[in-house]
Amino acid sequence: MIKSINISNPKRTILIVLGVIIIGIVFESYQQLYYINRYQLSADATFFGLLKFQALRWIVWLLLSFFLIGFSRKMALKNQVTTSDLLKYALLIVGLVALGIFSISVLQLLISDAVFSINNLFLEFIPFFTFQKAPIYTLGYIAIAIILYFHFINEQLQVEVQRLEDLKQSHAKAYKDLKSKMNDKAQILNIKIGNNHKIIAVDTINWIESDDYCVKVHTSNGSSYAMRSSLKALEQKLNGQFLRIHRKAIVNMDKVKSLNNSSQPSLIIQDDTSITISKSNLKKVKDYLNNKASN
Repeated sequence: MIKSINISNPKRTILIVLGVIIIGIVFESYQQLYYINRYQLSADATFFGLLKFQALRWIVWLLLSFFLIGFSRKMALKNQVTTSDLLKYALLIVGLVALGIFSISVLQLLISDAVFSINNLFLEFIPFFTFQKAPIYTLGYIAIAIILYFHFINEQLQVEVQRLEDLKQSHAKAYKDLKSKMNDKAQILNIKIGNNHKIIAVDTINWIESDDYCVKVHTSNGSSYAMRSSLKALEQKLNGQFLRIHRKAIVNMDKVKSLNNSSQPSLIIQDDTSITISKSNLKKVKDYLNNKASN
């Protein structure tokens, strides 16, 4: 069973953002209360009263930040963020800050004792909140944009990791199924002859003999080819039908015509070539031939 990979948890990201906002609201409330008391601006100001107004302003900011979600997801889907994309980010953030300041100015004017008028809105409240909130709102939106962008990048990376893991498991299963149907022994020999290569089907090989630092491959059509290899290396590479019968010979047992069981035992292959069997390998040859005969 393929083990699934947990995708980045959006709840965790939301909780982090909300935690930062709550800390900011509490800090600003204490900061505003300090200045009011320090300069005796109002005798009625309380921490919870200020907290309510600060929370209202940041709720407006938070609601507007949802516009960044879709945009950040779109940017994360791109292979590369261009200068044009960064400019769009900047314009969106500036627009959200402007809309946020306008919204909290209208709300503050409505809940205050001041007379609601365009002059009060544009000459008093909007300038006040622009200086008070524009920097912190801008930084907040930039932070939100960065958090969302990397959240969606991380989400995509984990999806890709899951896809690659599934692909790996699928290929591993396919390889296992294929391996169960086929052995990993060579089906051909690639022999270099000068600047060319000769491909020889393993089934056409009669026997292979050691020849100094090379081997000589004898085929059923009567041709022989020198190959730079060792009998030991070929013995491990070839199918089980090839048997080492002498330190200088490997024989394709499917090409054997008879066993000459004389004082100097040998195998006679289909082209009537006689190949000597060493005494240490004689039992192995007989067992192979007996098993083949019984099957």
